[in-house]
Amino acid sequence: MKYIDEFRDGALAKHIAERIAAEVKPDHAYRFMEFCGGHTHAISRYGVLELLPPNVRMIHGPGCPVCVLPIGRVDLAIELALQHDVILCTYGDTMRVPASGGLSLTKAKARGGDIRMVYSAGDALQLARDNPGKQVVFFAIGFETTTPPTALVIRDAAREGLNNFSVMCSHVLTPPAIRAILDGAEAHETAEIEGFVGPAHVSVVIGSDPYAKFAQEYKKPVVIAGFEPLDVLQAILMLVRQVNEGRTEVENEFTRAVTPQGNLNAQAVMDDVFELREAFEWRGLGTMPHSALQIREKYHAFDAEHRFGLGYRSVPDNKACECGAILRGVKEPRDCKIFGTVCTPENPIGSCMVSSEGACAAHYTYGRFRDIPVVAASSEHEEAQA
Repeated sequence: MKYIDEFRDGALAKHIAERIAAEVKPDHAYRFMEFCGGHTHAISRYGVLELLPPNVRMIHGPGCPVCVLPIGRVDLAIELALQHDVILCTYGDTMRVPASGGLSLTKAKARGGDIRMVYSAGDALQLARDNPGKQVVFFAIGFETTTPPTALVIRDAAREGLNNFSVMCSHVLTPPAIRAILDGAEAHETAEIEGFVGPAHVSVVIGSDPYAKFAQEYKKPVVIAGFEPLDVLQAILMLVRQVNEGRTEVENEFTRAVTPQGNLNAQAVMDDVFELREAFEWRGLGTMPHSALQIREKYHAFDAEHRFGLGYRSVPDNKACECGAILRGVKEPRDCKIFGTVCTPENPIGSCMVSSEGACAAHYTYGRFRDIPVVAASSEHEEAQA
């Protein structure tokens, strides 16, 4: 398939890996963060880590919308479904995010809530058209990638006068999260990072220009990359070269889809419908100013929080779960005591195990066995034989 198969060429991957190995300085430890969960998935799935020299470390970032969704927001969605008699719609992964009291949207559905998985914001709008006697609420989550479709359905609902449709907006923004990571690193609250593999789909919408301030102010290079293994390897090589040459620039490996200005039409519809929230809580990163979107006053009739008088309440994460530290890059999935035992994709305790783009889920699916010490594995095998 064009633009996929040619970016999964094993021979080319080995060649790029050889270039990385040849160009890294043996006495330097390279620490790069892949911000987006899609890159985390690609790195785990295609064995990118096995191709890198030992002194090149990839650090998982917070770039999974499901992962950074705080418990309190899921609680609000469950409240809507169970107490306000609405049809609640959302994307599939959101259904399984653990909430308070052992609940999730999936478990709330089992308790009688009319909660439905949809594949697009348009599906939720169509449900409102098909059910004029019921209030339909779309629980919208995601970074800038999924924000334009939400904006479009709100505008369509306003144009059609659909009084039974509203949106609970939990859209968050990428640049503030990157800034929080960098500020946290200075305060020793997040991992120390030398450069970023910038997100692909988000950058298609917002362009590469918004990352320039991080390269300039924090002196951290950013390379925007696609989601295929050759994309990621080439981005790492570009980061290594910037570090070696003392450059801190924004480079675009994903030129086949990303431009400096991004999608201006998508940005225009987002700006028409949404405005910045004063503050918003992120899982793992805490409450950050101007890091999320809310529906503008002219579309308040389609704001579920306004319509149903919802009030947000912060809820702490499960004490045994290390999702917050993993999202900040200070820990890895293997550092969590319940990873792969109590917490699995079938029974997720934290959000990082829910989405396939979450660090824990990717690591569980593709890499959990590499962390088992050889001695321990041999001992367990001998015991099993006995």
